Amino acid sequence: MELSLSIPALLFPAISLTMLAYNARYLAIAALIRQLHQKLKETESSALELQVKQLRKRLSIIKSMQAIAIISFLLAVITMFLIYIESTMVANIVFGISLLALMISLTLSLIEVQLSTKALSIQLEDISK
Repeated sequence: MELSLSIPALLFPAISLTMLAYNARYLAIAALIRQLHQKLKETESSALELQVKQLRKRLSIIKSMQAIAIISFLLAVITMFLIYIESTMVANIVFGISLLALMISLTLSLIEVQLSTKALSIQLEDISK
């Protein structure tokens, strides 16, 4: 397959939107952590401590998602530069790595969404008791 400048450029909007979504998740969790921190100061609850532990795990996953998405974006830009200087063999390899990085980032996103859903299910069970 012949790699042209437009192919890696197609990743730009996808990665940008992905980064916006990841950032929104990060900001939502940051707000929740601040809220839980205040509650934890007021009451010593083991349930809140468990939530904090889960949030720490989710925050770590989101940080990895963001870092890998940025690497994917950077590799797409490098691919375009390599195509521009007519290093097509290296450009193909770098673009493949860029796609792989994006897939890893999306997989981490799926894991984080599942952790989030599990946390909400636990809270719903607690509410219904």
